[in-house]
Amino acid sequence: MHSTKPYFFVGIGGSGMMPLAMILAGRGQRVSGSDRALDQARLPAKFAALRALGIDLFAQDGSGITSPEQIVVASAAIESTVADIVAADSVGAQRLSRAQLLADLFNASTLPIGVAGTSGKSTVTGMIGWILHACRRDPTVMNGAVMKNFVAPQAPFASALVGGGDAFVSEVDESDGSIALYRPRIAVLNNVSLDHKSIEELRTLFGDFARGAETVILNIGDAETAALAKSLATPPITFAVEGVADLVAENLAPEPFACSFDLVAGGVRHPVRLAVPGRHNVSNALAAIGAARAAGVPLAEAIEAIEGFVGLKRRFELVGEAGGVSVIDDFGHNPDKIAATLDTLHAFAGRLLVLFQPHGYGPLKVMRHELVAMFREKLAPDDLLVLPDPVYQGGTVTRAVTSADLIADIGGRARHIADRADAAAALVAEARPGDRIVVMGARDDTLSQLAADMLTHIARKDVSPA
Repeated sequence: MHSTKPYFFVGIGGSGMMPLAMILAGRGQRVSGSDRALDQARLPAKFAALRALGIDLFAQDGSGITSPEQIVVASAAIESTVADIVAADSVGAQRLSRAQLLADLFNASTLPIGVAGTSGKSTVTGMIGWILHACRRDPTVMNGAVMKNFVAPQAPFASALVGGGDAFVSEVDESDGSIALYRPRIAVLNNVSLDHKSIEELRTLFGDFARGAETVILNIGDAETAALAKSLATPPITFAVEGVADLVAENLAPEPFACSFDLVAGGVRHPVRLAVPGRHNVSNALAAIGAARAAGVPLAEAIEAIEGFVGLKRRFELVGEAGGVSVIDDFGHNPDKIAATLDTLHAFAGRLLVLFQPHGYGPLKVMRHELVAMFREKLAPDDLLVLPDPVYQGGTVTRAVTSADLIADIGGRARHIADRADAAAALVAEARPGDRIVVMGARDDTLSQLAADMLTHIARKDVSPA
């Protein structure tokens, strides 16, 4: 950490950049930044919130980088041709990746708690953060999603929490390999499945992450993670939904937007009711409780606290209901995440109208076959899936696999409608009472506004049974 040098964030509005900037600003650092979305006048409320924290914002034209004393922070998605990066090189400013800076902060903390896995990282991070906060441990939390428990008028985009306690809780990212930079005392591993990298690469990255920690919390209900557990020299704390582990969830009782279960630990049964739905969130809760116990929180206190966790923005978030139609905003973007959401919804009656915007051409190519297999298995006969083109926010990209290719592979009740607004309008026109519309995708915060707009259009039209 350079406590006297100012930081400049290139792409400060990104889901991984904004909370990091907020943590630095909350610790008294001088922070400024730029963002393509700011230049395009998108998401004004987000940038207003950053300004309210005393963060200066500039056009992404190099004008904000004028001194070699600045430390310029950028994510892996920022290309070397971006004007701010050119300016940083021109003035000789030090450059750091987002992951390098986060890892420095994380590793320097007294109690670094890292949350890894292909799915569920943000939710588990939020759950651990909430438990520690509710139990008066005053944690610092770095999340890739807005934690609704911490949202307030002065903190509308609460993807970070700045505390004075020992714990620094952060999700850690395997997609760019930066997970290798982190040195957690407590490591949580939810699952290992295909997303941005091959399974072989993921096994190495997650295995090294787990082996480097003092205490490991592992989901042995996941086959890949269970196999990894066998390679650890120190026995991990294990959890599973309806299995054999240190922490086990039994007797799941799902509700549309909640879930109850029995937590069995040490032969003792504890009733738990979560304010978030789905079997996957039961697994997430076990992970969080395991981490909290490793951090010294008594089990009874952890259970009481987690029952107050109200979820994250864009994680199975009910936007609202109109004309008998529910609209849900969800971050699902890989096969496991999407499958978990579809399973949770299919536990209750009602047709699903799904708008899935792939989060990039590269990930679509990597996950093509797994996405196709998942949709073929998980979509019910009367469900409808619509795919617009993948999100594209500038830069060079190879379009080897497209949404149209995916739809051709899936067949059945699946459509490619290239323009996202047209895709949304098609689902609104299709909707009838009892339907659930689900807007899914990552790396694009405007999807939340799209979901809200769809709800408004449904409320305005005369929705009647077909």
